[in-house]
Amino acid sequence: MLRDGITGDWIGTFLGHKGAVWQSRLSADAAIAATAAADFSAKVWDTYTGECLHTLQHAHIVRAIAFPIQANPQVLATGSAEKKLRIFDLTRSGGSNGSSPSSPENADTIASYEIGPGVHGGTIKSIVWNQDPSILTTAAEDRKLRWWDLRSRGAIVEREVDGAIGTCELNTLSTRPNESAIMTVAAGKSVYVYDGVVPGRILKKFDFDYDVASAAVNQESGRLVTGSANDTWARVYDLDTQEELEVQKGHHGPIWSVSFSPDGKLYGTGSEDGTIKLWKACREPYGLWR
Repeated sequence: MLRDGITGDWIGTFLGHKGAVWQSRLSADAAIAATAAADFSAKVWDTYTGECLHTLQHAHIVRAIAFPIQANPQVLATGSAEKKLRIFDLTRSGGSNGSSPSSPENADTIASYEIGPGVHGGTIKSIVWNQDPSILTTAAEDRKLRWWDLRSRGAIVEREVDGAIGTCELNTLSTRPNESAIMTVAAGKSVYVYDGVVPGRILKKFDFDYDVASAAVNQESGRLVTGSANDTWARVYDLDTQEELEVQKGHHGPIWSVSFSPDGKLYGTGSEDGTIKLWKACREPYGLWR
């Protein structure tokens, strides 16, 4: 579903998947969206018409999907339970037989290639396109983060974390796009903060007494938000001191995803209770919040 990020108003629903949708992403210009699903496919959608533009068939559940953060929506990366990282060039495509592009039997034949065959030891749960468009990061169920160079198609750095990986997100500032981004990883009872430019360079590690299922950072305000697999609370911390500043209560299930808005003034939490909640992260009035 596509919603207004300020008001939460429903805009439209993309219809076509036949299984759970594990991840969704908007391109940098928000003109197209991509979804990864349990029906062994990834789909690309026109966000204005809701039309399914491409169906990318896989041999297993597709868990992760990513566009470059630069304005090039014609390249897409997918990660799956096949343990494969694949790159698709959406400009080189043609439907297999033309009638309904959204049905599996008419899946598109799009040029693609695999990065690092045989390296991943588990399902790829998340893909992050770094600030350098030639570098991708994958987070897999084998508890390893890998940085890949698309030019050599090989892993340049590998890091192991202490626990199952929940979320892995690149946090950038739309207000200061040239500032270095950071990558936030929730794993086990810790949050890892990596440099978004230098592959594998860790900046900070936060340890907690609960299982961290999701995490996001806003550099400008210096805030870290976490969601837990054990309870229903979203916790807000000072990024420098790790002091707990707020505990947001309102969900009725584990919080599996957390994300800041591009301007950093809101953050959203997605829960097993079937709701997404938007929380104000600034002091001044914003949208519906006065």
